[in-house]
Amino acid sequence: MFRRRRNLAGLVVLAAVPVFISIAVRSQASRPGRDAPDFFRSITDNGLFVALAALTIEMGLFLPLAVAVFAGDAVAGEANLGTLRYLLTVPVSRLRLLAVKYAAITIGAFVATFTVAVTGVLMGLLLFGGGSMTLLSGTQVGFAEGVARVALATAYLACGMASLGAVGLFISTLTEQPIAATIALVVFSTASFILDSIPQVDWIHPYLITHNWPAFGDLFRDPIIWNGVAHGLYVAAAYAVIFFLAAWARFAGKDVTS
Repeated sequence: MFRRRRNLAGLVVLAAVPVFISIAVRSQASRPGRDAPDFFRSITDNGLFVALAALTIEMGLFLPLAVAVFAGDAVAGEANLGTLRYLLTVPVSRLRLLAVKYAAITIGAFVATFTVAVTGVLMGLLLFGGGSMTLLSGTQVGFAEGVARVALATAYLACGMASLGAVGLFISTLTEQPIAATIALVVFSTASFILDSIPQVDWIHPYLITHNWPAFGDLFRDPIIWNGVAHGLYVAAAYAVIFFLAAWARFAGKDVTS
């Protein structure tokens, strides 16, 4: 998966965003204005916030797009290349094949998310330095704890991306065109963000896959607010289980001709 030039180029694009953010903020003579997001206002105080600002920007499109590319290729890519039927000739169950495919998607989701975070941390420390981190609640924690919170926030968001990958795996079993599966998953995540912004349908918000992704910001309060994070993990697990089982139900009886 990581030998494909397309996937490597995608990781480069993901890494470019925190680089651009850090250079853009550094080039300004003054701090970002009061209308800037909290993470952006804190960048000049501690470089760790570059990673958080980049994750905030990329979780809307770039990270879902990266996961969509991984997931769209999982089954549809094999069918499109004509290699799926050869995979199924070996003595391996279809359930195991799907499990390995989803494991690869999950690894890709974590690698993509941590690529953004690690690049942001490195660029932030290089241009703005580290030291104590002032949390969103105003209290300060040491540098080591700040790094740990950034890692925890990144892992949390990666879990959300992995659950999105399960949806993509299901879509990938419905078609033989990986591009179609990729586009469909991006449309799915975008529609979730749009619905989450409409107050008239707030009854559906807690069930949307993207609703609790921004909850990683609660990890930078003192004390940590766990409600949103816990609900986000619960929803992510539910999506992962439901759509993986749906993919298996679809793929187990599918007549593979390519």
